[in-house]
Amino acid sequence: MSKLTSYRFIFAGGGTGGHLYPALAVAQMIRQLKPESEILFVGTKNKIEARVVPEYGFNFKPIWISGFSRRLTLNNILFPVKVLVAAIQSLLINLNFKPKVVIGSGAYVSGPVVWAASVLGSKIILLEQNSYPGVTNRLLEKKADEIHIAFEESKKYFREESKLQLTGNPVRVTLKLIDKKKALQNFSLDENKKTLLIIGGSLGARSLNDAVENSIDKFLSMGLQIIWQTGPAYYDRYKKYEGGSIKVMPFINDMSSAFSACDLLIARSGATTITEAAYLGMAVIFVPSTNVAANHQYINAKSLCDSNAAILIEDKNLKSSLVDIVKELVNDEYRLSELRKNISTFAKPDAAKIIAEHAIIFAEKI
Repeated sequence: MSKLTSYRFIFAGGGTGGHLYPALAVAQMIRQLKPESEILFVGTKNKIEARVVPEYGFNFKPIWISGFSRRLTLNNILFPVKVLVAAIQSLLINLNFKPKVVIGSGAYVSGPVVWAASVLGSKIILLEQNSYPGVTNRLLEKKADEIHIAFEESKKYFREESKLQLTGNPVRVTLKLIDKKKALQNFSLDENKKTLLIIGGSLGARSLNDAVENSIDKFLSMGLQIIWQTGPAYYDRYKKYEGGSIKVMPFINDMSSAFSACDLLIARSGATTITEAAYLGMAVIFVPSTNVAANHQYINAKSLCDSNAAILIEDKNLKSSLVDIVKELVNDEYRLSELRKNISTFAKPDAAKIIAEHAIIFAEKI
C-alpha cells in the first residue's frame, strides 16, 4: 500500500455560498501550492455544497445533520439523534481519511466534523466570514489552533485573542474579471446597454426579488438589461420574465462572466459578496438581510457606505427607493468609477494564500 501524503485536508462547512466559497478558495490555493494534496469536503447532501464541490473537482462526503429551528418542528425533535449520528459519521470519516488539518468554515455541519478531528489529533483552522461570528465557530473556539477572521469587529466575540488572525475573506482563484464584450456574449446580452446584476445570495432573497419584479418595466424603460439570480426556491415564480434583455436564473455558476458583464450590482451584503465585490472592484447597491444574527449584514454594508465605497438601501425602503437610486447611479460614470475605486481598498487578495500556507505548515509539522 502506498504511503499517505502528509498533505491531507478536510474542509467542513456549507449550507450557503457564504460558508462554502471561502473554503473552496482555500482548497484551490492548497491544490496550487501542493498539487499532491488530498482534499475532502464534508457537508450535507441537500445543500449547495453537494452540488458545487464536485463541480470544482473535489471529493465530497455527506453527513446527516441540520440546524436547530426556533419553532417546534420534526427536525428539532430529531436534532439530538442527528447530532449523535453526525458525530459517529464524522469520527469514521476522519479515521478513514486521516487528515493532518481540518478547516471549518462555519455553519452547523462543521461542528461534528471539527469536533471529531480534534479528538483524533488533527490541527484545526476555523474561517469566520462575518463581523458577528456564528454559533458553531464560537463553540469550536477552544478546539481551534487558528481562527482567521475577515472583520476587526469579530474580535470582541472570541475569548482567545492569541488564536485570531485578521486575514480577510478568501476569494476563489477562478473568480476574475474577463473581457466585458465576451462576458455579455455569454449571456446573449447587448454590449451597448448598461447591465444590472441582481443576486440575493446563493439561496435568493424574497424581498429583493419582489422589488425587482415591481421595477422591471422601469428598468427596461431606462434602457437597462438584467442578469437576475433568483435563488432556487424562487425561480419558478420569476422565470416568466426570462427573455430578451432579462436573464433569469436560479443560480449563476459562471460568476466571473456575471461580474464582468455588470455595470451595477444589487445584492445582499453577506461577507462573501462584499469580499468578491471588493476584490473585483464592483459598483454596488447593498440591501442587507434583516434575517441574520446581530444585524451583521447592515453593519458590514454601513462600514462601506460610510467610506463612500457602496450604496446602502435598507430592506424596508427597497421598493420605494430602488428605482430612483438605480436611475441616479447608472448613468453617472464618475460616481460609478468612484464606488469601484473606493470598494477596492477593502480587498484582501492574499487571504486564501495566507490561510493555505498556514494549513500546509501545520500539515508538515504534525
